[in-house]
Amino acid sequence: LLLQETKVDPETVDFGWLPGYHRFWNRAAKPGYSGTGILTKHAPLSVLNGIGLPEHDNEGRVVTLEYPGCYIVCVYTPNAQAELARLPYRLAWDAAFLAFIQTLERNKPVLVAGDLNVAHQEIDLANPKTNRFNPGFSEQERESFGKILEAGFHDAFREFDPSPKKYSWRSYRANARANNVGWRIDYHVATPGIAARATSASIYKDERFSDHSPLIIEYAVG
Repeated sequence: LLLQETKVDPETVDFGWLPGYHRFWNRAAKPGYSGTGILTKHAPLSVLNGIGLPEHDNEGRVVTLEYPGCYIVCVYTPNAQAELARLPYRLAWDAAFLAFIQTLERNKPVLVAGDLNVAHQEIDLANPKTNRFNPGFSEQERESFGKILEAGFHDAFREFDPSPKKYSWRSYRANARANNVGWRIDYHVATPGIAARATSASIYKDERFSDHSPLIIEYAVG
């Protein structure tokens, strides 16, 4: 279970209701901000917080677990913010993160999952025309995400399910959830061998946990 924008000090959370899980957390330096975490029943070979660059690692945005057959990377990509105020940093982050996962890939397959804060194509949000220059759908962010695919990684959900109106984030405003007005900004991005083993893909909407809905993909072991 990969979690983003956790905002929490895990030492203050009672996990007694969830026995049998290993817990790995990367906190932001700023309390109550950002953060990522992974809960898993499978003990990893190693754990890495961040991407190895101090200018990008103080916001707790990446946790990587190494297993015998692959790396699992939990990521919470920075938001470009209103009027694209943080776009330059966002693009710098994208480039650094891509370099990081490419370095991992040289050793073994990689599965990246989390909130990438971008709707790649018009099919990935309900109102593409009115959001053309907004954070998460700017041309620069979409092109930057495209570089991950150009590098050989695969958008596992979209390849498995090419149908429209599949959104993982909906605003709390204007009854967006009930009307299914949203964005697909949560992803599994995987090396080809992992992506090809997807056997099911869904966005869980039966219960509401936040403005995001969990993205669930099952893969055949092999």
